[in-house]
Amino acid sequence: MRLKLNSIRNTRAASLALLLAALLLSASAAHAQPAGGHSLWLPLVARANGNPVHQGVATYYNATGAGACLFDAAPNDLMVAAMNAPDFNNSAVCGEFVSVSGPKGAVNVRIVDLCPECQSGHLDLSQQAFAKIADLPQGIVPITWQVISPPLAGPIAYHFKDGSNQWWTAVQIRNHRNPIAKFEYLQSPNHWVAVPRMPYNYFVQTNPGMGTGPYTFRVTDSYGNVLSDSGIPAMDNGTVNGSGQFPAGP
Repeated sequence: MRLKLNSIRNTRAASLALLLAALLLSASAAHAQPAGGHSLWLPLVARANGNPVHQGVATYYNATGAGACLFDAAPNDLMVAAMNAPDFNNSAVCGEFVSVSGPKGAVNVRIVDLCPECQSGHLDLSQQAFAKIADLPQGIVPITWQVISPPLAGPIAYHFKDGSNQWWTAVQIRNHRNPIAKFEYLQSPNHWVAVPRMPYNYFVQTNPGMGTGPYTFRVTDSYGNVLSDSGIPAMDNGTVNGSGQFPAGP
């Protein structure tokens, strides 16, 4: 009987907590709705496994900020890392932020590259980042790491790859606080098209392309939060800022 009563109390408490969270998120979404064809949805969505802490090892390499994710070099911000091949997930981890804890301390890094020979749990850090968690002569050290949602300046951005046109349109999401799960464009009223993600971290629409623009885009992060922007002009090797940024994840 005690177990049953405790179960009922726990269920009621969890239900009340979920209801309160939903009300808070609804209020937050109402305040976050910008005008002028831009919108932000913050649904109450939890990942099945929450936000797990990974175990593995860290090494280091001569990072520039560029790499397999096809981001620009970032000489002024070398707190970056390459993800192991099993966890790279067709570039789905590109741009996500990870907190890494090692023998000497912790550091936050952004995933910008792929380590093809690295096994699951392995992160290849920049020298600068590795030095925050261990001494460089150690070369390889045990670590734990977890995806995080750090504060970022400014909204997400849409970068059009060089060669993009109305028949072959390649878009990369930049400056995103959380990992990107899905990218869509509005093909016609009430018809959203999910754009395939390439291993080189661009969403590419072809046969047919997206047309001449301007476009309406919708981006979903790995926690179920959605950002939408309209009036995005077609570009060739150019970047357009969105109107909002994702909230913090779990």
